[in-house]
Amino acid sequence: MNYYETLKVSPKASNSEIKSAYRRLARKLHPDKNNGSEQTARAFAGIAEAYEILGKPKERAIYDQKVLQAQYNGSANGDSLFASENTHARRWRQMVYEHRYNEIIDRMIADERRESMALQKIIFPTVGLFVSTLVVAMFKPQFFTNSAIIGKIILVSLFIAGVIHLVGRIRDAFEKYTYNEDDLHESILDENEPAVKPYSRFAAGAFLIIGILASFVVGMVIGNYIEFASITVPHMFSASLKPEFVFYPPIFVLFVDLVHTFALQVEH
Repeated sequence: MNYYETLKVSPKASNSEIKSAYRRLARKLHPDKNNGSEQTARAFAGIAEAYEILGKPKERAIYDQKVLQAQYNGSANGDSLFASENTHARRWRQMVYEHRYNEIIDRMIADERRESMALQKIIFPTVGLFVSTLVVAMFKPQFFTNSAIIGKIILVSLFIAGVIHLVGRIRDAFEKYTYNEDDLHESILDENEPAVKPYSRFAAGAFLIIGILASFVVGMVIGNYIEFASITVPHMFSASLKPEFVFYPPIFVLFVDLVHTFALQVEH
């Protein structure tokens, strides 16, 4: 079965194009919209099978390799207009095969890289938020209190920028990776295209809140036993936690993300 023909897309279609084609055909062929027609039920099963393969980068790459190998063998066995046993024809077939095989691998790597980068955009801020909360609770910095007016202005500005950045990252992560339990009634027949997402918003929100609280508690416990910072550098670190502690985690996350973004640009 040619899964690309089943979904009516090009073999070079992007993941979003394949997904959109599947949703469009599924709404059209769903048995609930066709009075349980056996013919449309079979067609619906066919597009579901095609999407099960083409919708996953690794599965799609394996499928494309099998199709390519079959086409190559067919050409070599005389089933193609270009079939020939002379050296130039064999070399031409090999070049075409290698080129298309490399395209498949490059596309799979690009898909995985995009997914990895999207995941890193939430992992790095989340880990940075947990770590910075723990460190702040442990050492209890008082940079804001001891700063001149210009220093206070800079810290407040960085705090505002950090909060905006952090909220944006969390919002994007929730939209991409979480679903709302109230929306589970949405079906394939809906005009809006609900994505398949791995986590509920409640679970993700609970994880975030519990992670922050746990980091804070652990930091306070450790800080109560280790007070060398407030003793060694009392003008920078306090023995007791002050309200200004809320400034530092968003600022830390902002800088961590900036460094990470810069590293990705250099790597790219």
